[in-house]
Amino acid sequence: MKGWRGSLRLRLLLGTLAWIVVTVGVAGWGLSTLFRDHLSRQFHAELRMHLNQLAAHLSFDEAGRPGLDAALSDPRLARPYSGLYWQVDPLPVSGQTAPLGLLRSRSLWDFVLHVPPDTPVDGEIHEHRLSGPNGTELRMIEQVLRPDDQPEQAVRLIVAADDKLLSEPIARFTGPLLLALGLLAAGLAMAAIVQVVVGLRPLNRLRDQLADLRDGRQATLPGDFPSEVQPLVDELNTVLARNLAFVERARSQAGNLAHAIKTPLAVMANAADAQPGPLAEVVAAQIALARQQVDYHLASARAAAAAQLPGQSCLLRPAIEGLLRVMNRLHVERGLQIELSDCPEQRVFRGEAQDAQEMLGNLLDNACKWARTQVAVGVGQVGNELRIDIDDDGPGIAADQQQRVLQRGVRGDEQVPGSGLGLAIVDDLARLYGGRLELLAAPLGGLRARLWLPAGSA
Repeated sequence: MKGWRGSLRLRLLLGTLAWIVVTVGVAGWGLSTLFRDHLSRQFHAELRMHLNQLAAHLSFDEAGRPGLDAALSDPRLARPYSGLYWQVDPLPVSGQTAPLGLLRSRSLWDFVLHVPPDTPVDGEIHEHRLSGPNGTELRMIEQVLRPDDQPEQAVRLIVAADDKLLSEPIARFTGPLLLALGLLAAGLAMAAIVQVVVGLRPLNRLRDQLADLRDGRQATLPGDFPSEVQPLVDELNTVLARNLAFVERARSQAGNLAHAIKTPLAVMANAADAQPGPLAEVVAAQIALARQQVDYHLASARAAAAAQLPGQSCLLRPAIEGLLRVMNRLHVERGLQIELSDCPEQRVFRGEAQDAQEMLGNLLDNACKWARTQVAVGVGQVGNELRIDIDDDGPGIAADQQQRVLQRGVRGDEQVPGSGLGLAIVDDLARLYGGRLELLAAPLGGLRARLWLPAGSA
C-alpha cells in the first residue's frame, strides 16, 4: 500500500490504462452490437423478401393443388444444400395430419423441413429455429396463405436460411474489429505512457534536486521548470532564502548578545582580580559560570538554526585533519600519538562545518586531556549515518557514570581543568542533527566517544 500511495506515476498509468481498456472495450461491444443488429435486420428482411416472392408466385390449379408459376430469383434456391430454402405445407384439416413438403425448393433436394406445429393467423409471420440438411441450424419464418376463391386450401409458406449466413459475417467482422481496437488501445496506451513519463519528468528532476538540497550539495533549487511546476519551485526558493536570512540574523543577534554580555563580564572579572577577597572570589566564580552558560547556549542556538537549514554539508577528513594538527601543537610537550586511523575522502557530514568542528574539537580535546600516550580517530558509515569513534588510552569512565557526565556542568574529575560542558554540548548538537553521542569502552583501554551524525552524499 505504501508503494501504491507513493507512486504518482504508477497510479496515473494504471488509471489511464484502465480507462483506455474500459473505453475501447465498450466501444468494441457497441460496434459489434450495432453490426450484429444490422445484419440480423438485413437477414430477416431477406427472408421476408423471399417469403413475399414465394407468395407472389404461388398459384392453385382447378383441383386446388398449389404450384409456382415462376422460379424465385435467388440462384441459391436451385443449388442443393446451399443454405437457403423454401417449402410449402398444406394446413391440416379436421385434426388430420397434413403431408410435409408438398412443394419445396431444389436446394432442399431430398430433405424435408420438419416445422414445429403452428397455425399463424392469416397474414401473421412467425419465426422458428429448426434443424436443416446435414445437421445445420436454420432460422425460418412462416406465413399462412388462403386463396380467395378456395379459402379451405390454406397452406403454410416457409422460408429458411442457414444460421451461418448470419453468424459467419459477424465472426468475420469481429476478428478485424478486435484487431483494430487492440491496435488502437496499444497506441493509446503507448501515448499515455509517453505522456505520463514526459509529463512527470520535471517532478523527477525536482525530486533529485530536493535530494541534493537535503544532502547539502546545493542551497537552492536551480533550473527552469514548466509553468505548472515553476511557481512551486519559486516559492520553495523564497522560503529557503527567508530561512537563510533568518538564520544569519539569529546568528548575528546571538553573537552580538554574547559579545555584549562578555564585555561586562570581563570588566567585572578584572575588577574582582584587582581587589582580592571573599567577595571577589564569589564574583569570579559566578562570572566563570556565566561565561560557561553563554558559551553553551550560544553554541546550541547556532546549531539549532543551522540544523534546520537545508543545503549544508562538509567533508569530514579535512576538518578532522585540521583539528589533529591543532591538538598536536597543544599537547606537543606530552608526546601524545594522535592519529586518524580510518576516514575515506568521501565521508560527508550533512550539516554545517563549524558545528562539526565544534563537536569533534570538544571530543578530541577531552580525549587528549585524559589520554596517557595515544588517541585514535576512525570514521565509518552505517546506512545514512556516520559513525565517528574517538578513542584514548586513559582511565576511562565507569559504566554507571557515563550518562552522568553528559549532563551540563558535570565533570569526570574536578582535578582536570575544564568547564564540564564539552560532552554536554556535543550531545546536544548531535541530537539537533538527529544524531547521538555514546560513551563506550575503548580497545585502547580508555574511553571511546562514538558520535553518530547524518551522512551526506559526496
